[in-house]
Amino acid sequence: MSLRLFRNLQQAPCRALFSCFSAQCLLLVLGFFLGSGAFAADDVQTRQMRVADFVTAREALVESIESEGLKVREIIPFNSMLERTAASLGRPGSPFVNVEIVQFCSSPISWQMLEEDASQMALCPLSIVLYMKRAEPGLVTLVWRLPGASTAGRRAAADLLQKLAERAVEFGQRGR
Repeated sequence: MSLRLFRNLQQAPCRALFSCFSAQCLLLVLGFFLGSGAFAADDVQTRQMRVADFVTAREALVESIESEGLKVREIIPFNSMLERTAASLGRPGSPFVNVEIVQFCSSPISWQMLEEDASQMALCPLSIVLYMKRAEPGLVTLVWRLPGASTAGRRAAADLLQKLAERAVEFGQRGR
């Protein structure tokens, strides 16, 4: 997509959305938010946990990632973008208490995918989204995209995401 498209949209919400976050992250969250059915049921996985607060859930996920010997690359405050752009899109505000995207990388899996097919680098870094809806305080949902199963590297990434989410739920529920 050419940036020329956005030259006349200096204040437009689309420009803010695309400049802050990758299109993939945006599509994932908007797909859930709008219920558009953009994803097949098996493209996205979820796990839920009951926790005292959102911070407990995030700490459980970070602990799960770090206990695997991995490093969190970035935590993206996605809810702040939703809040900031809600009015310009005619929305009253974010329906979430919080939404964050936790990005991390596994060097062995990244190398494996790279050696299988360099285009698989589009799947990196791995990420898990955490959200808590205003209508469901205390219930945090973890969401992640499945990288597919067409190669051993993709299967390893899918297994890792599953393991990390399950461990995060376990850690989060212990922290209650």
